[in-house]
Amino acid sequence: MIGDEIEVVVIDIKGDQVKLGIRAPKSVTVHRMEIYQEIKQENIAATKSEFDPTKLRELSEFFKTEKNDKKDKK
Repeated sequence: MIGDEIEVVVIDIKGDQVKLGIRAPKSVTVHRMEIYQEIKQENIAATKSEFDPTKLRELSEFFKTEKNDKKDKK
């Protein structure tokens, strides 16, 4: 057990390999270490990307135009 809600279970043993399962609430994310590291690196890269407010305004205007175009077609 890990805390009160997470349970590590041995699913299978074959030779020198052991398969583990994890029972946890849906609110708990569980990843293999290499996947966790990839997610972490992507998040770090995303925080380092430059924010361009003009792109956000352009995107906002695009969606406003799209919405108005759909209303006009009805």
